[in-house]
Amino acid sequence: MANKIRYVPLYLWLMFTIVLFGFAILASFSTTRGIFTNELFESGLHVSNYLVLFKDMNMGRYFLNSVIYTVSACIGVLVVAAPAAYILGRVRFRGRRLVETMFLSALSIPALLITIPLFTMFVQLKLTGSLLTLVLIYICTNVPFSVFLLSGFFSSIPKELEESAAIDGCGPVKSFVKVMLPVAQPGLITVSIFNFIAIWNDYIFALIFANNPKTHTLALALQSIVQGFTNSGNYAGIFAASMVVFVPTFVLYIFISGKIVSGITVGAVKG
Repeated sequence: MANKIRYVPLYLWLMFTIVLFGFAILASFSTTRGIFTNELFESGLHVSNYLVLFKDMNMGRYFLNSVIYTVSACIGVLVVAAPAAYILGRVRFRGRRLVETMFLSALSIPALLITIPLFTMFVQLKLTGSLLTLVLIYICTNVPFSVFLLSGFFSSIPKELEESAAIDGCGPVKSFVKVMLPVAQPGLITVSIFNFIAIWNDYIFALIFANNPKTHTLALALQSIVQGFTNSGNYAGIFAASMVVFVPTFVLYIFISGKIVSGITVGAVKG
């Protein structure tokens, strides 16, 4: 009985979350009048709320931009962070502790603190207003966390695997690609999911560096839509726009949540 009682707060929080997001989803298919009168489907199912976003508000373009930014940056982070984490987690060399400390220190730097120096640098390089700008920024700002998390995974892998690969004729690079990366797959997936969520929902960097309307992300589009629809009283459209931003990360987490839990457990216990 005592074991069941301690789960009561968890069940209450779960019910609250389900009701909250359930209302948001239903409201996105309703009308503003239906939302305020608590009669969501009195006038039927309004898919037009979403059609207006993609036809009139150019939501499809912003969605594609966010996909390009997020996928490209996540791949770029893995390309940079995986080898670095492998070296830090497996190789003993002079200055290793200093390098680890530098990566850890980078985690404590607020994003706002480096925004102005980065903007000045990219202006001088004439890279502002392009898709490449945000991709590079997202890669650089997410590498420290990825290296910190992945180094625990690589350090937990038995050395016998590398020794077996060396006996079979694999060099260090081939051993890393053919043996270590597949074994570290849970860690790579975990890091990618965290980076995906952070980049997909980013607002600060997108606001400053994506100053061309053609390069705006969903986060910037959501702000503009909320302001415009609030003035016009289209609250159903606000809920629909919020769902467009929210659903991709939610669906991704549902399908890969098991990998995240197992990946964090392995990295935390053995790292």
